[in-house]
Amino acid sequence: MSGTLYLVATPIGNLSDFSPRAVETLQIADFIAAEDTRVSMKLLNHFSIKKPMVSYHEHNHVTAGQAILARLLGGETCALVTDAGTPAISDPGEDLVRLCAENDVPVYAIPGCCAAISALAVSGLPTGRFTFEGFLTVNKKSRREHLDSLRKEERTMVFHEAPHKLRTTLDDLCAAFGPERKIALCREMTKLHEETMRTTIGQAVEYYRENAPKGEYVLVVAGAEIEEASFVTLEEGVELVNRLREGGARMKDAVKEVAEHTGLSKNELYTAALEK
Repeated sequence: MSGTLYLVATPIGNLSDFSPRAVETLQIADFIAAEDTRVSMKLLNHFSIKKPMVSYHEHNHVTAGQAILARLLGGETCALVTDAGTPAISDPGEDLVRLCAENDVPVYAIPGCCAAISALAVSGLPTGRFTFEGFLTVNKKSRREHLDSLRKEERTMVFHEAPHKLRTTLDDLCAAFGPERKIALCREMTKLHEETMRTTIGQAVEYYRENAPKGEYVLVVAGAEIEEASFVTLEEGVELVNRLREGGARMKDAVKEVAEHTGLSKNELYTAALEK
């Protein structure tokens, strides 16, 4: 019988946020897989936990993942932790979870801190629907393409960013979404100097030209305004189809174009146009 993988969320700045259940899970695990064993050792020492640790991070997750899987299949129990936050979220832990899923190894989440969710909650922006974008790539072309693909995104967007890249990222966000788009810049979540700035992207660009970014940031960006579709009747849709056909378009192409722009049903539009 295989063991179990526990995804144990760790504090993102305040050790008091580590739950009793998380402490208990680390105590019962056979071993702990950590992003940085030196960082995790401080956590273990604080809670007087002594357990063997192995490294599992971005640069060794392929080989380390197979080694951890072998131990799990052998019946051992593993607790996976990151330096801060929830494992497997914007984290190579997702690959270990996939391996476990493919090999029928049970995986359980021990919930706790998540910087993205904490920042979203305090942002003052809509939280009902959102998209997590994580860290943008350092490749200028790829990041521009990524942001261009989000121009019409109507959900609130959440990004992570390091202080030394914040100014460049704000410039790119401004180019993609415009200076008037609302943004919340949440820095040092749960730490002593936690701060949330609610402003526009343009104002944030101006502010950080004069002030040096400090601490880790979560950027919460408002989605694009929802475009209200103009109401078009079926009869008006048929008239539009006829105009396109008079211009040389085939019936099928004319119906498809009108349906895409009006929201009318292609089948209903096609049938009505034939009847005319």
